[in-house]
Amino acid sequence: MKQLKDILAKSILYGGTDLLTHTQQVVTCISKMSENFKYEFDSKLALKGAILHDLGKAHPKFQKRISGKDKKTLLEKFEDENYILRHEISSMAFLPCFPNEEWPVLIDMVIAHHKSIVSPNYEGRGILDLKTQDRNWIQNHLIEWNDWQKYGIAIIKSFGFDCVDYITLEQAENALKYASQYCEAKKKGWSPYRGLLKAADHFASALEKNAEENLKYTFETPDLSYYRTKDRYNDFYPLSKVTTDDFRPHSMVVAPTGAGKTDFLLRRTKGRVFYTLPFQASIDAMWVRLKKTVPNKDIRVLHGMSKIVADKNNVDEQLLQPLVGSSIKVLTPYQLAGILFGISGFETILLDIQGCDIILDEVHTYSGYSRSMILEIVRVLKNFGCRIHIGTATMPTVLYKELLEILGGKENVYEVKLSDSELSTYNRHNIFKESNKTDINLIIQNSIEKNEKLLIICNTIKKAQIIYKNILYKFPDTPKMLIHSRFKRADRLRRELDLKEIYNGNGENNLGLSPCIVVATQVVEVSLDISFDRMITECAPLDSMIQRFGRVNRIRNEESRLVQKPIHIIEPEGNVLPYKLDLLQKSFEQLPDNGEVLEEKTLQEKIDNVYPHLDKKEIDIHLKFKDGRFTMKELTDNKKGILIEALEIEGATCILESDRERYIESNWDERIRLEIPINWKTIYRYKNEYEQLKVGSYPFVIPQKEEEYEKYGLQLVEQNIIL
Repeated sequence: MKQLKDILAKSILYGGTDLLTHTQQVVTCISKMSENFKYEFDSKLALKGAILHDLGKAHPKFQKRISGKDKKTLLEKFEDENYILRHEISSMAFLPCFPNEEWPVLIDMVIAHHKSIVSPNYEGRGILDLKTQDRNWIQNHLIEWNDWQKYGIAIIKSFGFDCVDYITLEQAENALKYASQYCEAKKKGWSPYRGLLKAADHFASALEKNAEENLKYTFETPDLSYYRTKDRYNDFYPLSKVTTDDFRPHSMVVAPTGAGKTDFLLRRTKGRVFYTLPFQASIDAMWVRLKKTVPNKDIRVLHGMSKIVADKNNVDEQLLQPLVGSSIKVLTPYQLAGILFGISGFETILLDIQGCDIILDEVHTYSGYSRSMILEIVRVLKNFGCRIHIGTATMPTVLYKELLEILGGKENVYEVKLSDSELSTYNRHNIFKESNKTDINLIIQNSIEKNEKLLIICNTIKKAQIIYKNILYKFPDTPKMLIHSRFKRADRLRRELDLKEIYNGNGENNLGLSPCIVVATQVVEVSLDISFDRMITECAPLDSMIQRFGRVNRIRNEESRLVQKPIHIIEPEGNVLPYKLDLLQKSFEQLPDNGEVLEEKTLQEKIDNVYPHLDKKEIDIHLKFKDGRFTMKELTDNKKGILIEALEIEGATCILESDRERYIESNWDERIRLEIPINWKTIYRYKNEYEQLKVGSYPFVIPQKEEEYEKYGLQLVEQNIIL
């Protein structure tokens, strides 16, 4: 007979945590979370769910497989057997230890904390799938029941709850039947209790023995006193002098880049903050900024690189990033979009965000499906009691009006805009329209001779790579860099830091990078605090171009207010993907030429000329939250592919062939550093050309030379082409 300490919850390969210890960790987490989420939980009942959730792991099949030292995953191991075991289902056999009236909530918490009750991927692992496909599913989940139930009962009693000493096999079978019937009868909606258990289980599993220490810093209201001191008042930043003491819950702020929108939006918050930005580079920069200015320990960043951006020497900080309870979380709207589409974990996101302050920075930068997604996100956030604060430098009036209406109109929204006289102090740029035949090498040479920092922005990665190759050849002695999304995650982070700390330097750093050249894509458009002297840019939609312009002559002081700096815009022609030619032509026509100053006060009218109507894409077919309620069955999830398909976001990864063996042999955090994110539609046409690994994120293996990659980033090529 085994001792209780020998009943494992985790494989030896993953620490070998015993079931009682893991249960204690989850109980600790759920106690804190049930008291701090805005939803009113029955804390005592929540604690019982935490105790129950993994008791099925005492099943002999689970224990046999989890005790092994081979490198197969549990899923692979279980597929070696002739039946499927879901430990959540076996846990249901312990329901007789609790009052019958508590069973529904306990089932909500436990039965789908790993898998939906009906699998969204047709893999047949939910309780209702197994009930349909395996006539012996109950017997399989109770094999040798009389031998192992004592471990679960002992764990329940260890927490001080009265419990029977023995559960008959018939009682256990009836409990499983009840659970399946309960799941079959589920209506449409969402389960807060499922989200609560998932939140606690993930927190405990990620941090284990350090969970309790890290819980101390969760659910704190951030200390934003730095942004509220008089030292932050400055005549050069007009929003710093605008009061934020307004009773209305929501905010909409329209002001140029460099007007102090970030400070203003933060000063408008009252609780925990979710700060959304569209691009990874700006997210990283914002996270670093907040870490330096907000004393709360729990400030997080959430996106594909979050575990890299977090302190590489602080494992807890890496693990915390996707978990609940942070004082401030910096993220993209895609992490919130899971709510709309019912992606796995959406209940936990809802609990975490409910009643918090949400800052949506530069929502106008989205178009098509993404713009429609933002409108739907605002609807769902308002529905769940969030205070929403929107900041933008450029927003079409039609979009502004729709957001204002969603938020409840002027009675509920504090609106702030700058006066024409204030806007005139942001007349920072001389505009030069260039034809497609313009030799940009002459502009580059002129910039170098003037000792300027030059920023070149392209609409596609391929074009950025072509231009960078030309610069390497034509201007070999000028410091230069290339930045876009198709670098390894760790390499991209390094380039982002170089962009801010070296190429954005003032010429007094160690490398003395004036002059210098940076070639980039749209990744530098939004909320990135960099200031260059000159820009060459391909024509883009007007709102995007205005954002790009904000990276030139950004520094605010007495001298800069009297100086304009040059922007060169290449006329759109031919294939202008990813944009539409007519949109770019309209945008190009709105801008002045021949070095004329771009007047900030005229931008709203120009934007409205380009966007007289709100261009939205129909996403209703994918939405699972409509008209204030969820339209999917409780305890079920939607496929993640729906999110990728609807929003056309990066849904695949690549690695270099030179990293193949290292990737296979590495742990999860090292693999992240090697991965190169890519849009699924882009890689799909090559899917038969490249090997796709069956480990980690299932990356495609690209046969590109390392030295070529170091210069240009990922380049998709046919297998037989030598770079």
